[in-house]
Amino acid sequence: MKVTQHLKQAAGKTLFSFEILPPVKGKSIESIFNVLDPLMEFKPSFINVTYHRSEQTFKRKPDGTFDMIDIRKRPGTVGICAAIMNHYKVDAIPHLICGGFSKDETENALIDLNFLGIDNVLALRGDPPKNEKYFQPDPSGHHYAIDLVEQIEKLNRGVYLEDDISDGVNTDFCIGVAGYPEKHYESPNPDLDLMFLKKKIEAGADYITTQMFFDNSKFHDFIQKCREVNIDVPIIPGLKPITSKRQLSGIPSIFHVDIPNDLATEMMKCKNEKDAEVVGEEWLLLQTKDLIKSGSPVIHFYTLGKPHIIYNVMKKIL
Repeated sequence: MKVTQHLKQAAGKTLFSFEILPPVKGKSIESIFNVLDPLMEFKPSFINVTYHRSEQTFKRKPDGTFDMIDIRKRPGTVGICAAIMNHYKVDAIPHLICGGFSKDETENALIDLNFLGIDNVLALRGDPPKNEKYFQPDPSGHHYAIDLVEQIEKLNRGVYLEDDISDGVNTDFCIGVAGYPEKHYESPNPDLDLMFLKKKIEAGADYITTQMFFDNSKFHDFIQKCREVNIDVPIIPGLKPITSKRQLSGIPSIFHVDIPNDLATEMMKCKNEKDAEVVGEEWLLLQTKDLIKSGSPVIHFYTLGKPHIIYNVMKKIL
C-alpha cells in the first residue's frame, strides 16, 4: 500500500514508521529482524530501508602500489525490503540515491521493485563519500534528487530509457523526497531550499519526509513556509534520539542541524551514557507528544543505533 493510501485510511490519526540501515556485507537478515522484532509491537505503517554508499580506502599491493577498494558495503536494499514485507506483512520503502548509480542501474532497480510489489520509494541525491568533500554523480547517473524523481515519474507513465520500448508497463510508485526544516547544508538560503523542494513536488513527488530536528518549532515553521508556497503534500517529521555528549558536536557537524540549548545543557550534566540516554529519551518523548498533538500525519523514527530508546518512547505513548 502506498504511503498516501496509509494516510488516507488513517483519517487524521497519527501513524508511526521506523527506519533501519542495511547490515554491512557478510551480515545476515537476522540483524535487521533483531532490531525490528520489538518495534513491531507498535504496528508501524511502513519501514524505511536507508542506503549509504560504500566507503573507499587504499590497499597496498605486493609491488608497493595501491588499489582503491570499497569497504563497508551495504548491498541488498531491494532484497531487504522484500524480506521485511514477507516476514512482517508490512510495507517497506527503499531509499534510492543518485550517487554511485547510473540511470540504467536505477531503472533496473525500479523494475525489480515493481516485480516485487513494492510501490513506495524515497528519492534522494545522497551524500558524498566520507573521503570526498563534494558530491560527484556517476558519469551516467543523476546529479540531483529532482532528476531521480523525474525518472521514476516517467516510468510510472511507461517511459523507459530505451526508445524502442513503446509498450512498456506503467509502474505505480508513490514517490517520497527529503525536506530540511533547517535547510540543506548546500543550499545558499532557506528560500532557495524551499524552491528546490517545491520543484521536486512539481516533478511528481507525493510526500516529504524531513531530516531529523530537535527543535519542534523549526518543524512547525517549516510546515507553515511550505504551505505558503503551495507545497500541499503530506510532510512527515523525522525524529532521532540524541543519547551521548559527543553527539552534541557530532550531529551538528554531520547532519547540519542545531541542538537546542535546553537539551544541550541537560546532556552536558550527564555523568555517563545511561544518564545521557535518559535525557535523550525524555526529549524524544516530548517531541513526539507535541507532534501528535499538532496533528502530524506520521512520526518517522530513525532507529539507527538506539532502537531501544524508540521502543521506550513508544511504550509511553501507546
